[in-house]
Amino acid sequence: MRTVSPGPADGPSVTATVPLGVPPAWAVLERRLFDALDEAWRAFARRYCGPDGRLVYHGPAADRDGADDFYEAFFNWPTLYQLGGADDLLDASKHHWEGVTTQLTELGYLVDEFERGYDWFHQGESLLLFYGICAADPRDERFRERACRFADLYLPGSANYDAEHDIIRAPHNGAGGPRYGLQWEWASYHTDLVSMRPYGLPLRDLPGIAEWEDLGDPSNAARMGAAMSERLGRGDVAVNLAATSLAVNAWLYDGDDRYRDWALRYIAAWERRAAANGGILPDNVGLSGEVGELHGGRWYGGTYGWQWPHGLYSVGAAAAVAAVNAHLLTGDAATLAIGRDPLEIVYDKAVQAGVTETEMSTSDRWLAELGDEAGKPTMLVPNRHDDRGWFDFQPPQLGLPVWLWHASLGRDDAERLDRLRAASGYDWATVRPFRNKEEAGHEAPWLEFLRGANPGFPEAMLSTALGQVQRRMALIDADHEDLSAIHVHHWQRLNPVLTEALLQLVTGTPQVLYNGGLLPTRLAYFDADRHRPGLPRDVAALVDSVRPDGTRVELVNLGLTHTRRVVLQAGAFGEHRIDRAVATRGEEGYPGDPRAYTTPPITESEREVTVDGPRLLVELPPGRRIRLDLHTTARVRTPSHQHY
Repeated sequence: MRTVSPGPADGPSVTATVPLGVPPAWAVLERRLFDALDEAWRAFARRYCGPDGRLVYHGPAADRDGADDFYEAFFNWPTLYQLGGADDLLDASKHHWEGVTTQLTELGYLVDEFERGYDWFHQGESLLLFYGICAADPRDERFRERACRFADLYLPGSANYDAEHDIIRAPHNGAGGPRYGLQWEWASYHTDLVSMRPYGLPLRDLPGIAEWEDLGDPSNAARMGAAMSERLGRGDVAVNLAATSLAVNAWLYDGDDRYRDWALRYIAAWERRAAANGGILPDNVGLSGEVGELHGGRWYGGTYGWQWPHGLYSVGAAAAVAAVNAHLLTGDAATLAIGRDPLEIVYDKAVQAGVTETEMSTSDRWLAELGDEAGKPTMLVPNRHDDRGWFDFQPPQLGLPVWLWHASLGRDDAERLDRLRAASGYDWATVRPFRNKEEAGHEAPWLEFLRGANPGFPEAMLSTALGQVQRRMALIDADHEDLSAIHVHHWQRLNPVLTEALLQLVTGTPQVLYNGGLLPTRLAYFDADRHRPGLPRDVAALVDSVRPDGTRVELVNLGLTHTRRVVLQAGAFGEHRIDRAVATRGEEGYPGDPRAYTTPPITESEREVTVDGPRLLVELPPGRRIRLDLHTTARVRTPSHQHY
């Protein structure tokens, strides 16, 4: 059992002495964003939630495809709290989790507070809210008990896990055990499912069904539905790798090796299958443990696999989640291979073409992300594979390789990003005003900033985030939909909380992997006076350099009267050590003679502070700033949820 970590204020300290002078625009915008988000989540809760925290909806559950869409409306709220959001935001996040869980239990989706049985592409999405609460308040025994109980559903001896073959027995799984077959809505797979048409046929080897239009025949639609239930509804699939986050989340509480051992064992089983498949991670395994058992020997064809519907978007995301989890458990960069290999497979098959001239299943995403440069030739990689080979070419989704680099900070992972930059036909420095489902996609301009090539990024990114919050609030104000009959994605489309910009700038971390990732941030903060996570009031932070042996951050107190004390921690889970910090300090001369019309020049020097631990207490008098170049050693402690 792991011992409880020391209090966040323990350890060495340093005091900021450099006068603020003219407040930097990024700091003013950052604090404005915190204030705007605090207003916004309250407005969302008033508009769409009942007194018990549930979403206001009284209609039938017939058009719901699982529990994920209910939880997704709040997915990033605990993260905002951990960054420094409102004091009552954590309680609000728990309140909505409890209310939605009760609501979904009444609707029949949950058993003992967990998904009855659904695929992990969607379960991963629904659990982000839960993981965030666990990380934000590990002292809450109710959520600790849930974390362990949920993870136990997948350990050896559980109904879901076949320890003999090292498989999860069905693509749809959960508290009800393996849920063989598919949900009722695909009992007949027909042409009226217009939203699925861009992804083509789920199975492509059924006689007489060669084109989407063939599903207009009711008998063909029924045959497709039956075959999907039999072949896509059994055995293990690669997206189940996201279930390892459940185990790692439980392990982070007290280091119970049962959870660690299962996660590493399950990931290793998929690595063996990839090795036996020429290095390509297969997407399906039959109940006998054989790859391709249900698909004529094909390594592709499984649920949310390489062939249908999303390919790399789903398989690559699950592999990246598993890779980051394995790295958290071991600290070994070699364990990231399961996430690296799928990327290298498709990157090796890249072509150069414009998005506007290329047929792809999710062109709307890329038209928004690339804007007026969508027509320029750029690197496109195949996302899917069927009997004809690789197809569905799209720009690389940068969140996946960025998370591998974030975990390792290794040369190979950095060089992979360099290759992607060189092959891109669009300007990586441009910050475009969009917000996709994952609240991600601005990795390119952030990476340019970190390498010193995009100095205006903080102001541009924060301004864009503020604009998106404003738009969401306007959409909420203009929303006159019947809440008893709204679309399943209505709430998440209007969630006004944004954390991508704050994660990048405050912690030096990319946005969370949306399909079930945990959030090991580069830096974490605690308010030493309010005894809670996050930046204190008036304080802004900017990480402008991330390197294998350290991180550089500037802290600013914009307040006029109050000293703030913030504890800076290396690693969200306290796993890294700050060896020493090179800190700026102000020289004498400020504020100068009151008879002078101008401020005297602000001069500063540097001094070195020995830390030799995971935390550094920074005292910030009003109107003072400090830049800290943290020299760190990675992974000297076992990661754990941090108490405060």
